[in-house]
Amino acid sequence: MHYAQLVREIVCGSGLGAADARHLFGAMLDGGVPELELGGLLVALRMKGESPAEVAGFHAAAAERTHRLAPPDTDLRTVVLPSYGSPAAQPNLTALVALLLHRLSVPVLVHGTLEGHAGIGTAYVLRELGVLPCATLAQAQSALDRDRLVFVPTAVVAPGLASLLALRARLGVCGAAQLAARLIDPLAGASLRVVGIASPAEPGTVREALMATGERAIVFRGAEGEPFADPRQRPRIELFDDGRAQVLFEQELAAMDAAPGASVARDARTTAGYIRRVLDGSSPIPLPIVNQIACCLFGAGVTADLAGAKARAAMQTLGLASA
Repeated sequence: MHYAQLVREIVCGSGLGAADARHLFGAMLDGGVPELELGGLLVALRMKGESPAEVAGFHAAAAERTHRLAPPDTDLRTVVLPSYGSPAAQPNLTALVALLLHRLSVPVLVHGTLEGHAGIGTAYVLRELGVLPCATLAQAQSALDRDRLVFVPTAVVAPGLASLLALRARLGVCGAAQLAARLIDPLAGASLRVVGIASPAEPGTVREALMATGERAIVFRGAEGEPFADPRQRPRIELFDDGRAQVLFEQELAAMDAAPGASVARDARTTAGYIRRVLDGSSPIPLPIVNQIACCLFGAGVTADLAGAKARAAMQTLGLASA
């Protein structure tokens, strides 16, 4: 490929087909693009906005280079939480979602970077809660089988993708690498991914990619791109499966100004303390997160329908959910 020419074409508004995007992103992941041209391509794609065909190609290339883990021995799907947002304006509650699901006997795999960039990364909060990152695939597999709750750094499950993500701080923009990272599935289809959309431009491209692949995922506008529902306002939550989309919750338009946890300091230790209080019942759980838990129970196969999942989530969080 003539990468400099590609940069010029993309800047001028030309898009890539799925096959070309797959080939290009594969070269990026394999370290086959010179650093200067690599930065130019990532910035140009972000400025133009990734098309559905490009997202599908990036997803395919990343999936081919993602190391696989075997699902634990259970009839339930493992919930995969891709954590690449690192909220800066509010506490990072991805760990709360993971621990609530784990308490409900649902296996959970969180993957993401170890760095928090401008915010607090999920890895920091989980560490405060006693969940340490796995250093190898073997360690990750053992923890998933034994504990049913695991944090796997991107560098372990997708090394090439981790290298691209490391450019985020230098380039100052989120781009194709972050989008591809939120779509990878280390369990190769045996999971329920929870995809937190990061920007208003992403929903259409992510929807089309999931519709084309037929993969199962819950998708909503995440809190600064993290896979947890904003405690201040419930987003529209959709379930994608087998090329079909189902709306599980419509967006809650009324803002919740006094949402529990909204005033918690954003550092990892304070956030972990708040999560402990939720888990022991001394602090209420935000209602949007209760709704998200219900969606995950349904999508993971805990219940046969959404009504049953809502009842299960409400029963299990009785006394915790905010009014």
